[in-house]
Amino acid sequence: MLITFIRTILLYILVLVVMRLMGKREIGQLQPFELAISIMIADLASIPMTDVGIPITNGIIPILGLLLMHLLISVLNLKSVKGREILCGRPTILIYRGRIDEKALKKERFTINELEERLRGNNVVNLGDVEYAILETSGQITVIQKPNKRATIPEDFNIEPEYEGLPYDLIIDGKIMYENLQKIGKNENWLKNEVKKFNIKPHEALIVTFDGKGQIFCQKKEEK
Repeated sequence: MLITFIRTILLYILVLVVMRLMGKREIGQLQPFELAISIMIADLASIPMTDVGIPITNGIIPILGLLLMHLLISVLNLKSVKGREILCGRPTILIYRGRIDEKALKKERFTINELEERLRGNNVVNLGDVEYAILETSGQITVIQKPNKRATIPEDFNIEPEYEGLPYDLIIDGKIMYENLQKIGKNENWLKNEVKKFNIKPHEALIVTFDGKGQIFCQKKEEK
């Protein structure tokens, strides 16, 4: 029992490291070769995890081999346009200038109902509002609405919004994020003085953020 537990922990750590090295894509955004490798890694890890009669190296070595394959394919994917097309395919235009391309739907084995479902997932409920719908190589659908149906933006009214910048977490659960403090050009004493305005100390804060406009959000931790 203990051996199985230890093998499980070791393989879990290995799979976690391998998946982190493979990148940060969400499952729905994986390319076909990435999804295939992910499934194979899961299978390879599960066999030696439960059967103590199989050497743990029988799982570790193939997983590392798949990681090497992934890295090589990723390099080919970056360097070669032709290789990228072979491995990942090409985006397919399902709706072109407001008209559904029936041949493209049949080629991708997409039904009208599935297309409508995907459009609703993009907050588009009316097919007539769509100018282009593109099936990406990851399986996601990119929707471009007709100009008169798109949400307005400040540029449409010749308005120049103020720069907002990126908000930074300065304190999380009472711990000061010194790296973020350095990025905004502030120090710990400045932070203590700012937090003091909320009548708390840094270690008492649940969250403190600083946005591009210089505004600070602060919330105190609940007392136990």
